[in-house]
Amino acid sequence: MRMHSQRADVVARAKALLAVAEGASLIAAAQRVGRCSGRAVAQLVTRFNREGLTAVQPRHGGGPPRQYQAGQQERILREFQRTPDRERDGTATWSLSTLQRALRQAPDGLPEVSTWTILHTLWEAGYTWQQDRTWCQTGTVTRKGKGGPVQVTDPNTTPKKS
Repeated sequence: MRMHSQRADVVARAKALLAVAEGASLIAAAQRVGRCSGRAVAQLVTRFNREGLTAVQPRHGGGPPRQYQAGQQERILREFQRTPDRERDGTATWSLSTLQRALRQAPDGLPEVSTWTILHTLWEAGYTWQQDRTWCQTGTVTRKGKGGPVQVTDPNTTPKKS
């Protein structure tokens, strides 16, 4: 049975590990999965022996490490969930730049936060930027009901995003 839903790199790592487990040499295992060098397979086997099945999953693929950890991301979300004050913040709804300005000016804020960091923090929290220039919680919709507006949440939002 073949799975078509797994990433190709994950499948290649798993096949290389299985080839080594079946007794193939590192070079033969590398060639079986379309790699040229046995060194990468040796490193994968070492990582598998140390970490287990998580060695098959991809890790951080390069680029600078995350500058803001969970505490700072929570701070971004707290500021975002606060209703902006027209006088102090200069806006009625948050945009990335107005949220960045508010976070940089706050006494307990983040003086060097970028709009990119804010955007990705909001995306990870399940928010999307809508065409009407507002932020919306993904999977949540306000519907008109007989008794007035009703907020409906899709329970399968997270599985659908994955």
